[in-house]
Amino acid sequence: MNEIFMRSMAAAARLTKSGRLADATVLIQSVLRGGGERGDTTPSNEWQGAKGPLIEATAIGLACPDNTLTARPAKTRVPDMAATDAGKGDLKRLLEKLAPPAKPGISQLRRNDAERLPPPTDAPGDFISGSYSNAAGSRAYKLYIPAKRKPGPRPLIVMLHGCTQTPDDFAAGTRMNVCAEEHGCFVLYPEQTSSANPSKCWNWFNSAEQQRGRGEPSIIAGLTLEVMKNHPIDPRRVFCAGLSAGGAAAAVLGETYADLYAAVGVHSGLACGAARDMPTAFKAMGGHGQATSRAHAHKFQFVPTIVFHGDRDRTVHPRNGTEVIARSNRSADLQPVTESGATNGRSFTRSVHRNTQGNTVLEDWVVHGAGHAWSGGSQSGSFADTRGPDASREMLRFFLAQSSKSRKQNK
Repeated sequence: MNEIFMRSMAAAARLTKSGRLADATVLIQSVLRGGGERGDTTPSNEWQGAKGPLIEATAIGLACPDNTLTARPAKTRVPDMAATDAGKGDLKRLLEKLAPPAKPGISQLRRNDAERLPPPTDAPGDFISGSYSNAAGSRAYKLYIPAKRKPGPRPLIVMLHGCTQTPDDFAAGTRMNVCAEEHGCFVLYPEQTSSANPSKCWNWFNSAEQQRGRGEPSIIAGLTLEVMKNHPIDPRRVFCAGLSAGGAAAAVLGETYADLYAAVGVHSGLACGAARDMPTAFKAMGGHGQATSRAHAHKFQFVPTIVFHGDRDRTVHPRNGTEVIARSNRSADLQPVTESGATNGRSFTRSVHRNTQGNTVLEDWVVHGAGHAWSGGSQSGSFADTRGPDASREMLRFFLAQSSKSRKQNK
């Protein structure tokens, strides 16, 4: 990145902190469109083809699904936000104006549509609402309680939605409740607030949100413990997964609360420490993050991890999936076995990493031809690709194969 880009991103960060989100968005659009000197003013767009680089939904640059906002070719006029409601900070309306046409196989529900979605009707359990607060803040949540009541404590999967999504929307698109019902699992969906992020993205890129006992990691972990206290949850089988910004947040929780989560799933996300602020977030999403550098001081502990990433992802460069695996494998000498296959209309490559005891502790799925959406999902929700391997079932399989014994062997 050249000096112009870095100065522009720093200026956008200052505008964001001062509450001038509309002005910051215009600045970012201009820079990522190549305003001024072209040079190296955009994140790497080598995987993006001729349509130009993707830009973020808001000035705080979070991995928004790629069917939310895409840069137009240079000849397209950016709306004059000073003359529209967007000039007053209504970024939601700006997203709708700049949204690209629908892509085959990808649900195109907007946030206002997603909020009207009913809870998934094909999962027979209860889907209840609640809220949680601690010193770091408050968050609403939805909790799926399975109808199938097996004896003994049950597994818990914490699901972190992507930008602009809601718990109902995310549950519908991933069908995780349906998969969890088959195994009698509880599923927890924390909900990001628009006050914390205008597009309801988890703030994965902020160094203050990458530390144990602080910010969003503290809230999500505290909520997880609250559910464990109030329901029959097996503490050895608590897992966390997410999409996009939620996937990046899940990676953060895997490092900051490795004693709480037995395994994590990162779908189209980024590694913990890949960014420390907005400018480095853009760089990381373009495939040039610094995930191997320590952005926080907590002690590293190995946590089994499964990754899904489409190789045509134009929002978060596919290289980030590789970085998640590489960072997870820092202290475990694991050798991968790679296999190829095809399911539901898409081919994939899967790398399986086993420890010396023969347990699978890392899996890296690359879905060929897929973009920035939940693989094998349902069009009942947003940002779900109906084609490809079923990420929900594969993650749940991987999670349930983990145990406290295998965790101790890989510390």
